Amino acid sequence: MARILIVDDAKFMRLTLSNILKKAEHEIVGEGENGREAVRLYAELNPELVTMDITMPEMSGIEAVKEIKKEYPGAKIIICSAMGQQKMVVEAIEAGAKDFIVKPFDEGRVLEAVNRVLN
Repeated sequence: MARILIVDDAKFMRLTLSNILKKAEHEIVGEGENGREAVRLYAELNPELVTMDITMPEMSGIEAVKEIKKEYPGAKIIICSAMGQQKMVVEAIEAGAKDFIVKPFDEGRVLEAVNRVLN
C-alpha cells in the first residue's frame, strides 16, 4: 500500500482522511498544516501520494502543488476542496494535481481517487 502525506489546516480533516486511508491499509507518513509544511515534508518524507487542502494559512495548496511539482515533476497530489471551489480545483489541476476530492469526505470517493492516482 502507499505512503501518504496529508496536508490540511484542520486537524479534524486530517484525522478523518487518515482514518479512511489507514482502514484501506495505507501508511500515513506525515501530516502538515499549511502549504509551506507540505513542501518541506514532501522533500523530507518522499511520499508516494499527497492529499492537499486548497485553503490554508501561509501558503495555499495551489502554491504548494506548484512548488512540489517544480522540484518533483512525478509527484502525485490529490487536492481537497470544499463545495463550490470549482475554479480553484481547475487551477490546482492545471498546477499539476492529479485529482480532487470534495469535503465532507466520502470514503468511497476518497479511495477511488487514491487508487486511480496511484495506478
